[in-house]
Amino acid sequence: MSRQQSRDLTAEELEDLLCRLRRRETRAVARAISIVERGGREQAELMRQIYPSTGRARVIGITGPPGAGKSTLVDRLAQECRRRGEPVGLLCVDPTSPFTGGALLGDRIRMQGLATDPQVFIRSMATRGAMGGLARATRDAADVLDAAGFDWVMVETVGVGQDEVDVVASVDTVLVVAVPGLGDDIQAIKAGILEIADVFVLNKADREGADRVAHDLEMMLSLGHHGHHAPAVHRSFHAASPDDPTGHHGPQAGDAHAGEAALPVYWMPPIVRTVASRGEGIVELLAAVGKHRDHLEASGELATRRRAQLKLRVATILKERVLAAAHQHAGFEQAIARAHAERIDPYALSAELFSGVLKAEAERSGKREIE
Repeated sequence: MSRQQSRDLTAEELEDLLCRLRRRETRAVARAISIVERGGREQAELMRQIYPSTGRARVIGITGPPGAGKSTLVDRLAQECRRRGEPVGLLCVDPTSPFTGGALLGDRIRMQGLATDPQVFIRSMATRGAMGGLARATRDAADVLDAAGFDWVMVETVGVGQDEVDVVASVDTVLVVAVPGLGDDIQAIKAGILEIADVFVLNKADREGADRVAHDLEMMLSLGHHGHHAPAVHRSFHAASPDDPTGHHGPQAGDAHAGEAALPVYWMPPIVRTVASRGEGIVELLAAVGKHRDHLEASGELATRRRAQLKLRVATILKERVLAAAHQHAGFEQAIARAHAERIDPYALSAELFSGVLKAEAERSGKREIE
């Protein structure tokens, strides 16, 4: 990166970038995401400016095992949204190249049909070693797309199976993609993956074994619904029926017969069959996503999720800043070497470093007041 590219924007340049971002100019969106990926004071100022304009987009995550057809599914979903006149932002989280440190960028190659649409923005982001397959800056990048006025923000994650629970921290609706023919078909979608799903997508449903995968999923959901494998707190299940495969069935918040003995409103993750390569089931899948969004809003869970996401983001930022300050002001590396030589326990060393950070921050604040 050149010096010109890496320097901080002036106030005038930032204002110009924000104006062009609100017009969804592709170059402005790309530059804003580069800023949030880079981090630092410029990122903080950009986020301060755009954050009040966020919260409108439908942010969905698509995850599942390798070979499940996630990229094809995302491509078809985006095409259907564009057919309806809705702009779409795509964040494709790729593994980091061990040679260049950048994303492998395979999704841009697979989505050539969308790349020429000015109302579709595609960005491949490198995991940079982050656990869970989700790039550190993904949530900030989703906020950029939201502030730019994209109706849909779709996050496709690295297909590494059960580590995908990080998706929950970044999106409103999680699509977990399963396919028949992976040996132990349920292996890739059990445990944590089961718990993060808002909608199950049985892709390549024309293949042999699709009925068995659907049956296994239904059995696991039934166990979870009856409390044997209780889902995470953010997940509430809603009784589904064969007549309503989207799972939005049964008593709703505000029903006339809710009464004093009303049970909690539950969401049962539906199982939607698709053949993404032929575009089959895509309309039904978007309908299921829409019903889940309606459920989140009606039950108040959308606000609950977003508060939890904000809490996690703030906690992460605080941890990163304290650690950065420890490196910069408290002699982190030297302290580690000394503790190792003198057998100082990690708790005592952490307290010492934290005290050093507080002292350094107090001195900096005093200098600013004098100035």
